[in-house]
Amino acid sequence: MRYLSDVKLAIGNLQTHKLRTFLTMLGMIFGVGAVIAMLSIGAGAEQESLRIIDTMGIRNIIVKDREFKEEDLKKIRETSLGLSLRDVQASETYSAKKKVKTFQIFSFSGKADEANVVAVTASYFRLAKYSLLEGSFFSEIDEKNYEQFCVIGSRTRQKLFNKLSPIGKQIKINKLWFTVIGILADNNLGKDEFEGVKLQDFSNDIYIPLTTGLKKFDLRRLESEVDEIILSIKSADTLKAGAVLINQVLVSTHNKAEDFSIVLPRELLEQNQKTQNIFNIVMSCIAGIALLVGGIGIMNIMLANILERTREIGIRRAIGARRQDILLQFLMEALVISLVGGILGIMFGFAVSRLVALYADWTTLVTSTSIMMSFGVSASVGLVFGIYPALTASRLNPIEALRYE
Repeated sequence: MRYLSDVKLAIGNLQTHKLRTFLTMLGMIFGVGAVIAMLSIGAGAEQESLRIIDTMGIRNIIVKDREFKEEDLKKIRETSLGLSLRDVQASETYSAKKKVKTFQIFSFSGKADEANVVAVTASYFRLAKYSLLEGSFFSEIDEKNYEQFCVIGSRTRQKLFNKLSPIGKQIKINKLWFTVIGILADNNLGKDEFEGVKLQDFSNDIYIPLTTGLKKFDLRRLESEVDEIILSIKSADTLKAGAVLINQVLVSTHNKAEDFSIVLPRELLEQNQKTQNIFNIVMSCIAGIALLVGGIGIMNIMLANILERTREIGIRRAIGARRQDILLQFLMEALVISLVGGILGIMFGFAVSRLVALYADWTTLVTSTSIMMSFGVSASVGLVFGIYPALTASRLNPIEALRYE
């Protein structure tokens, strides 16, 4: 109850100079707002990065066919035929894909669409972390039998079949009919690239068995057999060594023609975390400066209050108030300023993070931990910068205080 009355007294004293009190709070508002914004953007970026890397496969090594101008490609094809299944057949766990040139796609009902047709191995869906909305993936047996099955993305399903279930129905790709056996669930990555690597939106894709695609669709001149190969490594500890070994093997089999690139999702995550750490350091400095300014502002207003209320302090001491009572009163006022500023700062930081998410298309995440940390920072600033004015007030000589004009 005593502390409650001290809080009420502190609020009453601060309300006598509302504008001055609010201006003092601004430093805290911006400082705590910067802390909240930094933590929410950092947490959102980390969550988004982990989700993207999870879809790419943290233990995967991705080998991509490099793009060249046609003149350069002609020279390269004199020594290398590009990526092929022969490059990785020694590996136990791998998958491959090849984009198929298509003219037009029709559903059985006659609806037309333009979609990306991609020929993949049966293991591709597992290694690329794809999941199903409905139906099933094709199997290795389907591959061996050159089955004309397909798995489609959600956007393709919407365009060709609207709200009807496409499972078991057929679509015509160029001159061949394929039976739809599965619908892919959206990955909702929300961005086109990550750390310079293009991300795939497969909602407009149609996936067919690689063997079927290679046998029944003609490859364009100078094209490699496959566009992308994914290899899965059992242990994350041997990932980089495995990538080096694969690079050496491919350089050798491609006659030193570096017509491929190797992507390690784990390295992309590490690069992203380094970038995020730099961002956090910059934001921490900004937040620290704002909090320092806010703390100095609190100290200034408390010292000004002591000068204005010197006679009040003398009267309180004369009628029995102890030094610790005076100290507690002024310390409570400093805490009220910092905590109210902290609450407003949390609201400001939350608003900033929402605006960043809305206009910059970043993922932000305000957590209970960040809110509690902001409260802790607010209280700490109030205590650190309020203790000196409070001690100064408590040490005033009562007689001299009563004489003060």
